[in-house]
Amino acid sequence: MILAIEAASPTTKLWLEKDPKATHPTVVWDSGRTLADGLLGQIDNLLKQSQMQLSDLTGIVVFSGPGSFTSLRVGHSVANALADSLKIPVVGQQGDGWLADGLARLAGGSNDQIVLPFYGAEANISKPKA
Repeated sequence: MILAIEAASPTTKLWLEKDPKATHPTVVWDSGRTLADGLLGQIDNLLKQSQMQLSDLTGIVVFSGPGSFTSLRVGHSVANALADSLKIPVVGQQGDGWLADGLARLAGGSNDQIVLPFYGAEANISKPKA
């Protein structure tokens, strides 16, 4: 079972994929500023609803960007930590076909080992919150 994470905006999407051709997110969550607090809980709930456990995961695909600096960092940190602790492959992909491309890479045996976000611009993290 593959976990896919798209955390590049205030709306986070999670997939649990058996079928590499499936394209509809299993969870769409308006995470806003709560992504860091809630992402692991959302993944846990998704697994429970599917009657699965973390140990059932065989790989992780994460959307690499471009997108929000903080959202991408949180999504990538969770993907990297889960992949490392579970000893499963992780791949990062960009572009419109990121999910299909990432699933194909995993099926082909790819493993980025550590996925890095692509922000699409210089990080601008010093502006005050509005």
